[in-house]
Amino acid sequence: MVFDASESADTPGLQAVLEALDDTDCRAILRETAEPMTATDLIDACDIPRSTLYRKLELLSTASLVRERDVINPEGGRTTHYERDFDAVTIAVTDDDTFSVSVERPPQNAGERLADIWSKMGEEL
Repeated sequence: MVFDASESADTPGLQAVLEALDDTDCRAILRETAEPMTATDLIDACDIPRSTLYRKLELLSTASLVRERDVINPEGGRTTHYERDFDAVTIAVTDDDTFSVSVERPPQNAGERLADIWSKMGEEL
């Protein structure tokens, strides 16, 4: 299962962000996930194997760059969608000469916040 980016959205680790952005497959996934996509759609769009996709989504989620959202199907069941979860990533050198990372996120409307809550509740069941 992919780590929920919202749990660590405020403080992604510098190393995790750098590793994700340095990966060709991760960058392809980020390009495709401007709008929510299913894993099957991403496999086709990025032309990568299913097992590779899930490893890359894990890497992106750990870096808080992709979010996972479950959508309830009218016919029953759930479908998981993945979406890019940042507007900008800034890497800076601090006053004590260390590197820091900050991730600027798009604002969420009430429906998106509710969907996040619902998705987390579904994981608990």
